[in-house]
Amino acid sequence: MTVRQFEASASQPRNATLDVLQRALEAAGVIFVEENGEGPGVRLRKGRATG
Repeated sequence: MTVRQFEASASQPRNATLDVLQRALEAAGVIFVEENGEGPGVRLRKGRATG
């Protein structure tokens, strides 16, 4: 529900909520990429099983 509200711009999550979301995604294999000339983004860690 929190992610849906955030994506729909229905609410602005607190910094603590964003931290929890980021840690959960990182634990699942997501790597957050800083600005690199093409903008910030994400990618999946190598070796993670998908599906």
